[in-house]
Amino acid sequence: MTGRLIFSIISTILEETAIVIIVRWGLPQAGIQIPLWGLVIIMAAWAGYSVFTHRLGTRALLRKQVVGLPHMIGTSGVVASPLTPEGLVRIKGELWVAKSASGEMKRGKKVIVVGQERLKLMVCQSSSTDSSEDNG
Repeated sequence: MTGRLIFSIISTILEETAIVIIVRWGLPQAGIQIPLWGLVIIMAAWAGYSVFTHRLGTRALLRKQVVGLPHMIGTSGVVASPLTPEGLVRIKGELWVAKSASGEMKRGKKVIVVGQERLKLMVCQSSSTDSSEDNG
């Protein structure tokens, strides 16, 4: 068992305890009565929600992160502002400062990232003639 799983189990038990206290003692003080079968349904729903969010969170945490400029090489995008020779390109829905490696490029041209120069992407025109963005 990992520490994260143990923490998740303990926090779910504490949350379920809080639900029992609220339903059995807190709500009757306010004049609201929930039958025992209602409490069981509430607790089962909360347990299911806790398991679902734990699994979803664990899957997200275990996913390999693809970030940073070195991982951008080979990705395609679209020129967002003219590259003369520097401008902006849109890659995966994000704007990046880019420098053209193959001369000036107009807005809407498809590009491929071929390298990086400090914090700028180096791009060249894609061999594809379609100017729509595929990935973002």
